[in-house]
Amino acid sequence: MAKDYTELANDIVKHVGGKDNIVKLVHCVTRLRFTLKDESKADEEYLKQREGVVTVVKAGGQFQVVIGNHVPDVYDTVLKVSGITGEGGIDVDEGDIPKGNLFDRFIALVSGLFQPMLGALSAAGMIKGLVAILAAVGVPETDGAYVVLNAAGDGFFQFLPLILALTAAKRFKMEQFTALAIGFAMVYPNIAASFTAKEPLYTLFSGTLIESPIYSTFFGIPIIFPASSYLQTVLPVIVAVWAGSKIEGFFKKIIPDVVKVFVVPFFTILITVPLSFLLIGPVMSWASDLVGATFTGIYGLSPIIYGIVLGAMWQVLVMFGLHWGLVPLAILELQKGPGVILVATIAICFAQAGSLLNIMMRTKENKVRQLSIPAFISALFGVTEPAIYGITLPMRTPFIMTCISGAISGAYLSLFNVKMQVMGGMGLFAIPSFIDPKNSMTLIHFLIAIVMNFVLGFFLTQFVKIPYLYDQPESESTGGSSEESVQELKEIKQEIIASPLIGKVVKLEDVPDEVFASGAMGKGIAIDPDDGAVVAPAKGEVTLVFPTKHAIGLKTENGAEILIHIGMDTVSLAGKGFKGFVEVGDKVEAGQTLLEFDVNTIKAAGLPVITPVIVTNSDQYEDVLTTQERTVEAGDYLLTAVK
Repeated sequence: MAKDYTELANDIVKHVGGKDNIVKLVHCVTRLRFTLKDESKADEEYLKQREGVVTVVKAGGQFQVVIGNHVPDVYDTVLKVSGITGEGGIDVDEGDIPKGNLFDRFIALVSGLFQPMLGALSAAGMIKGLVAILAAVGVPETDGAYVVLNAAGDGFFQFLPLILALTAAKRFKMEQFTALAIGFAMVYPNIAASFTAKEPLYTLFSGTLIESPIYSTFFGIPIIFPASSYLQTVLPVIVAVWAGSKIEGFFKKIIPDVVKVFVVPFFTILITVPLSFLLIGPVMSWASDLVGATFTGIYGLSPIIYGIVLGAMWQVLVMFGLHWGLVPLAILELQKGPGVILVATIAICFAQAGSLLNIMMRTKENKVRQLSIPAFISALFGVTEPAIYGITLPMRTPFIMTCISGAISGAYLSLFNVKMQVMGGMGLFAIPSFIDPKNSMTLIHFLIAIVMNFVLGFFLTQFVKIPYLYDQPESESTGGSSEESVQELKEIKQEIIASPLIGKVVKLEDVPDEVFASGAMGKGIAIDPDDGAVVAPAKGEVTLVFPTKHAIGLKTENGAEILIHIGMDTVSLAGKGFKGFVEVGDKVEAGQTLLEFDVNTIKAAGLPVITPVIVTNSDQYEDVLTTQERTVEAGDYLLTAVK
């Protein structure tokens, strides 16, 4: 259970002179950095003696309250108890935006936005499956029970943009109710009819792939509105809230505090909503149109290639909301008779189900197992959002395996020219849509595709590692080899830590920062580096990468918690001259490059480059012994943690 820092946070705020005395608050890897109106109002001696505070440092115009490794939690609590929300110069620098390549950043962003709603999302998916069962046994859609349960299940998915507006607001640090106002505008009842229920005024880009009928204008600017509306969509509202957060941030800086509470939301909504309808939405609509045209072209080239590409890409298209470029074409096709446009996509949900079954059997996390069960049930009925956003997409490789399965089944269905007879249900309830009185093989091939996807989803996932999503790895003493179990129980008497840098050895007490020099952060040693390459001093897991890259922490395989802090007050460089190569959670080998920094950039800023290497859990060791050498190379012996 997370520790409650409310009492500590209240005491800190009180003894720095109260929230009205705070001009700005940021935090670095170990300390809260206050900029105060009047430092004389702060009770430095009290805070130094206060349990939970390591010490207090006044430097660089900042009143620094040293907390330790859990400073992010204390920082969040200080903001909460003081009512500071980021206004009035508060600089939030936790670096919430995901790092890594574009694909990894997208996955991290989407997974983070969906994680808070996974329980309700899974439940809604199960209710949709229950409604499908009612329909299958003959309950009419006008029946009261059907109507109520359908609203309970489908309502969540219809108004998903509103829920995403809330989670996106938290991610992008925007006022939640302002974000909701943007979401409400995008799914406003009857807005689609207002824009499409009449003859178009004219057509933009006539004869091109992005031909767009215009039914209405915004002060003369054409409004391009998707026929499918923004209900059930994902990306449009995320992009809209992101844009709104930037607009909100701008007006927070220029609007006087006395009217900020209503004037900032006024201008944010006033600008963001038209922007969403005039730019963000049209871009998504054009992208969908291009997808439809592209896949139509692929089908004309080769139905089998079409099945492979669509089967592989369908889930990705759904994630981006680009599948709407194909759905209208499929509906038009089915109005004329049996169709093939969406056939390659219908059975892919069973690949998700197969993958989830494998994950349920192999995961060591109770939370993942608990989420997998309702997601598995939902997937059988064609509702894959809980599976994708909650489990397989954050795990990455299982999601890729389901895409491969979709490609194989898509090729199979296209090879045998399987056609959907009518637009029917999803998952198991899509089976009746493939009953062809004139050709029994149509149904048989589809049933084979179902089994194929389920088996491939399970089988392919067997070949990938099941990563941890939520918890730390549980003890495997009951499942590993006897040698591994003995190793887990064996007491580690000492642990040797290598040097992460090349340079001159400096005693910790000689570091030009009293927090490190006093040993308040733990025992260790420092290095005055000759170059800017930092390597892992031992095998372990990265536990901290500060957003500005000036500090990195890792926990070795034997339990030592190491902090490498590049220079003094280098947080002020805001990342300039630093480049990271690892992220939190990465497993690293001794000697692996962790980060690089430019020594000259730090020196040019007038800051010391001396780098402490600290064992932050020194209290768990009898002593920390250090090298007696004057210089070290990366990988040389540096210190020993002795139990």
